[in-house]
Amino acid sequence: MSPAAGQVLSLDTLVRLGRGVPAALPPRRLSVPDGMTAPLGCDAVAIPARLGTELAPRLPRVGCVYADDTYWWWLVPADSDYALDWPAPARYVSGAVAPVAARLIHRPEGTLPYTPPIPLYLALCRLTGTAPAWTRPVTA
Repeated sequence: MSPAAGQVLSLDTLVRLGRGVPAALPPRRLSVPDGMTAPLGCDAVAIPARLGTELAPRLPRVGCVYADDTYWWWLVPADSDYALDWPAPARYVSGAVAPVAARLIHRPEGTLPYTPPIPLYLALCRLTGTAPAWTRPVTA
């Protein structure tokens, strides 16, 4: 049962509640599979798992994808967030950091682990009904 809105919890109550929550595993940097190189560095775009299966067929190339029960992480070159507002519910993750539970679910052919960021961005915009950043009016 959760406390009513606006109810103040004592420190003792917070400590008791906190003891019942298992410690979360620390996140880790997603590794590039053996035989692959990341000459442009690596960041990741995390999207809810429910969108992953809809997104993959819309892309011309799918790079390395890691997943757990909640999110899929798509490896992209570092700084792929430059001048882009990735649409919610996607999250841009500098350094490609994800929970330990994330496992590699797709490895592309070749030596580069990247999903091309612009097609990924456009496909996410389409799936989420968001206008791409460069099509929005600019205000002074």
